[in-house]
Amino acid sequence: MGFLGFLLLGLLAGAIAKAILPGRQGGGWFATLLLGVVGALLGGWIGSLLFNAPLKDFFSIQTWALAILGSIIVLLIYGLAVGRRRE
Repeated sequence: MGFLGFLLLGLLAGAIAKAILPGRQGGGWFATLLLGVVGALLGGWIGSLLFNAPLKDFFSIQTWALAILGSIIVLLIYGLAVGRRRE
C-alpha cells in the first residue's frame, strides 16, 4: 500500500472509529487523520504480533478491521489524556 493510500486509510479509519465511539471526541479532520494513521499503525502492529496478519491491501477487510480497531484504541487513549487535562 502506498503512502497516500495509507493516509486515506488512516483518515477513514479514524472517522469510522469516531463514529463508533460514544460521546463527543475533540479535534478536527487533521487530528482525525493523525490519530487514524497512528491507529492504523498500532492495529497493523497488534495484528502482526498476535495474529500474524499485517496490513496488506487497501481493499482488504483484514486491513480495515485492524486499522479501525487500532484507531478506536488510540482515540480512547487520546480521550483519556485530553479529558484529564480539561478538568
